[in-house]
Amino acid sequence: MPDKASIPAPILCLDIGSGTQDVLLYFPDREVENCPKLVLPAPSRVLAERVRELTASGRALHLYGHNMGGGFGGAVRAHLAAKLPVSCTESAAYSLADDLDALRAQGYVITPECPEGAVALFCADYDPDFWRAALATLGLPQPGMVTACVQDHGFHPGQSNRRGRFVLWERLLNEAQGRPETLLFDVVPPEFTRLADLQRSIGGGPVADTGAAAVLGGLFEPAIRDQAETRGLTLVNIGNSHTVAFLVFQGRIWGVYEHHTGLLDRDRLWSQLKRFRMGELAFEEIFDDRGHGAMRLELPLEAQGFAPTLVLGPRRDLLRGYDVQFPAPGGDMMLTGAFGLVEGLRLRGRLAKVS
Repeated sequence: MPDKASIPAPILCLDIGSGTQDVLLYFPDREVENCPKLVLPAPSRVLAERVRELTASGRALHLYGHNMGGGFGGAVRAHLAAKLPVSCTESAAYSLADDLDALRAQGYVITPECPEGAVALFCADYDPDFWRAALATLGLPQPGMVTACVQDHGFHPGQSNRRGRFVLWERLLNEAQGRPETLLFDVVPPEFTRLADLQRSIGGGPVADTGAAAVLGGLFEPAIRDQAETRGLTLVNIGNSHTVAFLVFQGRIWGVYEHHTGLLDRDRLWSQLKRFRMGELAFEEIFDDRGHGAMRLELPLEAQGFAPTLVLGPRRDLLRGYDVQFPAPGGDMMLTGAFGLVEGLRLRGRLAKVS
């Protein structure tokens, strides 16, 4: 029996989306099948339900805490439309919009103090008190590190957030030679304010965008890594909010496509993916269609066209019936992003290779 002190502390890996937060407590000395896993409602979804309860009871609302996912924004707007007061601290207000003056013009009161009679709700993608209590209740050890991913459009004053976000992928292709490990940030680019708040909340651990975690999650699976060594793959993650596709070959990313899932139907997505691989899909077509864009490098002939298409994500049924594969990295497709965080740590040399 090994000494308890010699057992490595686990890593808490969180993929925080708009519908769910997918959780892996990763023990480096265990098979991944024996690591605890959870799929829980996203924090923004839980917060939206609390806001609706206050709306139904006619109570004033005050938001405080951090810049988090804005999936609860519709519930807050409905609260305001019901002629009920909404106030928020400046940091929490950034969950709703980057332009605080515009929020004030809509009727939001931005104040550091909770007004008398209002019910205060905490905004955070990661609440350390919640996770401390949850792990203790489940009889699980506290993590030695927390790593997490969220989707962050970034703060881009004077320009489109959709355009600004795509700069993340342009830097990956043009400056980082498509190396996926560069998408796991120890130092967050200054425009990604939500990721920066998340990193502070988790205690300084590495963070990533959910799209980046998805491609890393595909590479977590040895069979996918091996397949991508001999020919190029198109790896697609169809999330609840965003659809992101990557051209992957020999450990590098050669192209990125990103659109909003709600604006796509099956035939349209499949057609765009085919033209993306062939170099016939322009950035402007996707951007003008209210998506983010598409970009690819000159593709190597050895990649053979990137035709094999692997589809992940909670909305993956959008491509069911086409010539695609539905892999389950680590044995659980819903944990792809969490496994991707582990793979990012491995590629950065901080963990042993998963085989």
